[in-house]
Amino acid sequence: MVGRWLSKKEKKSIVSKGKTNFMLWPTKKLGEVLEYEQPTKYLVSSTDYKDEYLIPVLTAGKSFILGNTNEKSGIFPKEKLPVIIFDDFTTAIKFVDFPFKVKSSAMKILHAKKDKADIRFLFYKMLTIKFQHDQHKRYWISECSNLKIPLPPFEIQKQIVERLDKIAEARKLNDELIQKTDELFQSLLHSLIRANSGMVKKLGEIAEIIMGQSPPSSTYNKKGEGLPFFQGKAEFGEMYPTAVKYCSRPTRIAEAGDILMSVRAPVGNINLAKEKSGIGRGLGAIRAGKGVDQLFLYFFFLKNENNWSRLSVGSTFLAIRRNNLDNLEIPLPPLKTQKQIVAKLSAAQEYKIQLLAQKSKLKELFDLALHKSMQN
Repeated sequence: MVGRWLSKKEKKSIVSKGKTNFMLWPTKKLGEVLEYEQPTKYLVSSTDYKDEYLIPVLTAGKSFILGNTNEKSGIFPKEKLPVIIFDDFTTAIKFVDFPFKVKSSAMKILHAKKDKADIRFLFYKMLTIKFQHDQHKRYWISECSNLKIPLPPFEIQKQIVERLDKIAEARKLNDELIQKTDELFQSLLHSLIRANSGMVKKLGEIAEIIMGQSPPSSTYNKKGEGLPFFQGKAEFGEMYPTAVKYCSRPTRIAEAGDILMSVRAPVGNINLAKEKSGIGRGLGAIRAGKGVDQLFLYFFFLKNENNWSRLSVGSTFLAIRRNNLDNLEIPLPPLKTQKQIVAKLSAAQEYKIQLLAQKSKLKELFDLALHKSMQN
């Protein structure tokens, strides 16, 4: 299909609205604007990765950077950058603008034919394509390279890229802030609790511990009526776990604000109950007693979230037993000090909540802008 060329006034109007009707532009096959290179000569020889090494080893999959290598040869040269790496089996794609090596030969390194297209534009366009990859085969040559895309002139491509890059950069900065906030929170958490350890008490002496128990299956409600019901394998998301099901008569109940803890593999996942909920096998609820701030206990558990396996027993799967929790020693400063610690940690946590909300909004904004810019 060949479309007519727009006047400068028409182009400006389209771009200013954040929307481009690509049906006006000529279409090109991806293979006509992208040429591929096999990654064989860039394969890493050793998987002895270390943070202090300089050259990242890439995959087009979710992990992207597998680690860093100190190998000196077979590095993708910076003068050929930027490129798109394309997983030939899963069709996953990544944009790369730094020297690298690769782990697998099951990918294509894609270069834009510079006289025809902007590679960043092509990358964004490829993000909108739902590639079919339901068979175990190499897809670039057989299918993906033959897919047709509308291709506007360079001027329009670059304007679209500039707009999307600004949002992408904001997302990157927000993610970096989340990471730094996490690091600050963990540092603050450890230093405050360590510096104010006070006397040591056993958890069973200062809190009520409720071990989950699954009720009869006849009490589960598929319509979402009754109490939300959680089991040990509930998904603990950034802020709250996802309910497995609902229950009309749960046997064990956690109140809003109780600490929820996974006591069967995977052990040690922590969250606060957002509302009154039923808890089944694999979950425990912890409720602070007199003279103990509930959030102080919660932050103490967060501090040790990665160490609960030491309390666990079992050969088939790990589990934390009730007596292990009863006898768990808790450093307990005076209540006034507990509240001061909680105030500082809560402020840091609230900032992270705001950043996570911003992350969600930026993703929505990016997806909307991408859709509008690449509309056809």
